[in-house]
Amino acid sequence: MFKLKIQDKETKARRGVLKTHHGDIQTPFFMPVATSGTVKALCKQDLEAGGAEIVLSNMYHLFLRPGTDIIQHAGGLHKFMSWDKPILTDSGGFQVFSLSKFRKITDDGVKFRSHIDGALHFLRPEDVVSIQGILGSDIMMPLDECAPFPCSEAKAKKAVERTTLWARRARKYFLSSSFTEKQQLFGIVQGSHYKHLRERSAEEILEIGFDGYAIGGVSVGEPVDMMFDAITTVAPLLPKDKPRYVMGIGLPDQIVRAVGEGIDMFDTCIPTRYGRNGSAFTSAGRIAVRNGAYTHDLRPVDEKCDCHVCKNYSRSYIRHLYNMNEMTGLTLLSHHNVYFYLNLMKNIRQAIEEKRFADFQKEFLACYNSTS
Repeated sequence: MFKLKIQDKETKARRGVLKTHHGDIQTPFFMPVATSGTVKALCKQDLEAGGAEIVLSNMYHLFLRPGTDIIQHAGGLHKFMSWDKPILTDSGGFQVFSLSKFRKITDDGVKFRSHIDGALHFLRPEDVVSIQGILGSDIMMPLDECAPFPCSEAKAKKAVERTTLWARRARKYFLSSSFTEKQQLFGIVQGSHYKHLRERSAEEILEIGFDGYAIGGVSVGEPVDMMFDAITTVAPLLPKDKPRYVMGIGLPDQIVRAVGEGIDMFDTCIPTRYGRNGSAFTSAGRIAVRNGAYTHDLRPVDEKCDCHVCKNYSRSYIRHLYNMNEMTGLTLLSHHNVYFYLNLMKNIRQAIEEKRFADFQKEFLACYNSTS
C-alpha cells in the first residue's frame, strides 16, 4: 500500500511511504542492486549503515543459480541472504532481452539458454510470478518484453502488445494465488521512444490494475533526453495513489531530475560497478580515484560525506589499494558510492518535506554538472 504524504507545488516531486510485508519504505528511495542475493563487495552492515530500506534482486539470476529449491529450503530469499527488510525482485526480462543470440520470444513465453551452462529453459508469465512467490520478495515484477534501442515502430508495437498480454496473465495468476497476502505485483509500461506507444501501453497496463507502476525499456542506450521524454510522457498518466518506478536509472543528476517529474523508486548497479572500476561519486561530480592526479591527495573521497570511508581514508590511499589490485579498495569505493546514493535520497526527501525541493534540485544540478 502506498500513501502520498506531500506533493511539491513547484515541481512534481512527491513524498510518501510504501508499506510492505517486511516494513515501510520512505519515498522517494533508491534500491541497491543485489542481483544474485548480494550487493557486490558489500555486506548487509554496509547497507544498514547507509540507511538502505530495500534492495533489488533478480529472479533470472537466482533461478539459474543457486536455484529456487535451495532458496526455498532456506525459508525464502530474506532468510537465505540474511536481510529482514523489503526486497524487490525483477523478472529478468532485461537479462533475457540482452541474450538476443540465445533466446526465442513467443506470445506464450521465453525460451532461452542459460549464460552459465547453456541449459535450455522456458518461462511463461505465470512461471515468473510463481518463482518470485517462492522467493518471497515483497515486490515482484512481471515478465515483459524490453524493446532495444534503436528499434522500428513495428517492433516496439509488438513488444507493447506482448507486454500487455503477459501482464494480464501474470495478474490473473497472482490474484488466484496466496501471494497477495504478503507480496505486491507491479505493472510495467513499455513503448520504446514512441510517444503514442508509451501512452497506449500505460492505458492498457492501468486497465489491468497493479499495486504499482514501472516505466521500463529506458536506459537501454537511448540519449538521455529521449529517456526523459518517456518519463515525462508516462508519469502524468499514472495514478497518484500508486508508487512510480523508473527501472534501471541512473546517474545522480538523472535521479534528481526524475524525482522532479514525480518518480518514487530507482535502482541501478552504477554505484558498485563504478566503485569496482575505481570511480567515486561526490557532491561535485564523479571522480576517477584510480587516476594519477590523486596520488598525493590526502582529502577524503568527498569532503561533504560522513560515511566511514570518508571519515577514515584518503583518496591517495584508496588509489593505492585500487592500483595494487587490493579488494579493500573496491569495497571502500563501493561502500562510499552506495552511501552517497542513499544519502542523496535522504536529502531529497528532506528537501520535499521542507518545501524547498525546487531550490535543492537547481543547486544540486548546478554543482554536480559543473565538474562531472
